[in-house]
Amino acid sequence: MGNIAGTADEIIRCARSLIIAGGYNGFSYADISEVVGIRKASIHHHFPSKVDLVRTLLVQYRQEAEAGIAELEHHHPDPVDQLRAYTGYWAACIGDPTSSFCVCALLATQIPVLPPEIVLEVRAHFRALSAWLTAVLEKGAQRGRLAFSGTARSEAEGFMAAVHGAMLSARAYGDDQVFRVVTEPLIERLVAGRP
Repeated sequence: MGNIAGTADEIIRCARSLIIAGGYNGFSYADISEVVGIRKASIHHHFPSKVDLVRTLLVQYRQEAEAGIAELEHHHPDPVDQLRAYTGYWAACIGDPTSSFCVCALLATQIPVLPPEIVLEVRAHFRALSAWLTAVLEKGAQRGRLAFSGTARSEAEGFMAAVHGAMLSARAYGDDQVFRVVTEPLIERLVAGRP
């Protein structure tokens, strides 16, 4: 039984890397078959369709993100430190081609051509991330650690868009440091008492 789960996990990991490299339509089961070293029929056994595979990947991705956020909150109770840890996580990922981009952010750029089931999962990820960032900003403002002019929700949406945009800029420039150049001032601007 463990080998079956291991194969499914390997298929998902491969699909994730291929999506990050080329998007939803940038890979096929033949590509996975070649990378993982199994027949296409074996992939279909685990995931009858590409929609099933990518939907499972995104559900797992959201669960990983939720676990990562819970861990981050455990180790960094201060809201400013939580924002820094969140951007620090992505700064560490930028140089790794298998994790250099948020899968959901990348897929969001392709929503017009994605199956509806995939769009629902991408939107669920964005809603969950926005809700967490909003809560962090509200907590930071209540504690006098963060200051912003609009609502916590609008600031969270802007922060999320800037982080995803920083991923895109780092990829466009081929320079991992661009991510930090964009994200570090975001947090400093929010820290209470900063101009």
